[in-house]
Amino acid sequence: MRNAALTLGLIGGVLAMIVGFFGYGYTEFIDKNGEIGDLAGQVDHPMVIRMASFLAPILAIAGAAMARSQNIPAGVLMLASSLGIYVAFGFNVFTMFPIAMCGLGGVLALSARQPDAH
Repeated sequence: MRNAALTLGLIGGVLAMIVGFFGYGYTEFIDKNGEIGDLAGQVDHPMVIRMASFLAPILAIAGAAMARSQNIPAGVLMLASSLGIYVAFGFNVFTMFPIAMCGLGGVLALSARQPDAH
């Protein structure tokens, strides 16, 4: 279970990083160039998007890295990453896999009772 948590956390973290690049870049682009009519407007709270874009992938990847040795903190970090992505970006076609993978990785890490058999 810990190996599955590690794998899911890494994949979810990389996908969250991709979503984060676009989210952070969008808010910066609108700040620098202004809104484009009805096509592209600034979000209500750009700092929330920027912080989640930065922190969520780090939490997921750090949780995945700790999944084999420290399963409880790893699970908490991956679940926090999943929650951060959901709060900042909502649940949509671009965020469903990072949310699901980080969330499932967190649950698996928390439910692992003993080290995986080798």
